[in-house]
Amino acid sequence: MPTPATSTRFPRLVVAVAALALALGATGCGNANAPAGSPTRPAGSAADRIEPLAGTPLPALPVTVPSADGAQVTVASAERIVPLTGSLNEIVQTLGLGARVVARDITATFEQAASLPVVTRGHDVSAESVLSLRPTLVLAETTTGPAEAIRQIRDAGIPVLVVAPAKALDDVPKRIDAVAAALGVKEAGTQLNQRTADRIAAARRGAPADSAKKPRVAFLYLRGTASVYLLGGSDSGAASLLEAAGAIDTGKESGLGKDFTPITSEALAAAAPDAILVMTKGLESVGGVDGLVKIPGVAQTPAGMDRRVVTVDDGVLLNYGPRTDQVLASLVAQLHGKGA
Repeated sequence: MPTPATSTRFPRLVVAVAALALALGATGCGNANAPAGSPTRPAGSAADRIEPLAGTPLPALPVTVPSADGAQVTVASAERIVPLTGSLNEIVQTLGLGARVVARDITATFEQAASLPVVTRGHDVSAESVLSLRPTLVLAETTTGPAEAIRQIRDAGIPVLVVAPAKALDDVPKRIDAVAAALGVKEAGTQLNQRTADRIAAARRGAPADSAKKPRVAFLYLRGTASVYLLGGSDSGAASLLEAAGAIDTGKESGLGKDFTPITSEALAAAAPDAILVMTKGLESVGGVDGLVKIPGVAQTPAGMDRRVVTVDDGVLLNYGPRTDQVLASLVAQLHGKGA
């Protein structure tokens, strides 16, 4: 099954998707037709690469840093790093320490990570696979699981730093700081935060400052063959991006308090989106725009009638990391550019 990138925020979605798919008896999903009608190339698709800082920082270790799960983690070596989410992998590599990364999870889709061994089965961490690589530091998120695997890695004496997942733009510098501190490269973290902040600010300036009518956007998570069709709520992670791009997240506005809820015709009618935001693999899985409008309720929305679909690559949409400016720039272009 094509997988969401998780950033940083997707482990909860994975749980929701898995539960719904199980209830529906779904076993997987496949690709269908390429997306149709996207106004611009999705963020990350032109070259799914990260851009490391210039130079290679030298970690100043050992350090003891707080972990998001309440532990104090002492890191003595950053020679062999295993990040267990694509977002954390991206941060480590962008800090300039990509040569020290020895593994990836399935959500690390960028080019520099492509040749690394995968240490997850689906979205579940394989403790045996991780330990076989003799890591000196493992990076995880609070939603990384199963919990037994994380305990097994820690019981083997490996430092495991848990980082809080991100759901908004304000979380970007916090995550970069947490990773940089654990790696003993705080100065590189400061540089990366400044670069990232500057680029996000530049992308935000592309959105209309005073739009008479902000486009209303519904974020849908789709996995076609698995019959998984979910509508993003206020906790999905998309609201901050859409608001920064000069749009309204209809799930948040409609009062959907959860991260994702099954799509219903009634919910879509209430949301009345002008545009629909989807991840590229999700759109492919339902057969492109032609398949999307066949989902009950979609064709009756303004977005469905206009076939107005905004797409961003799975591997970058909700990462809230060093490439978030690309996501914002893509959203701004697709929502406000010529022909939008």
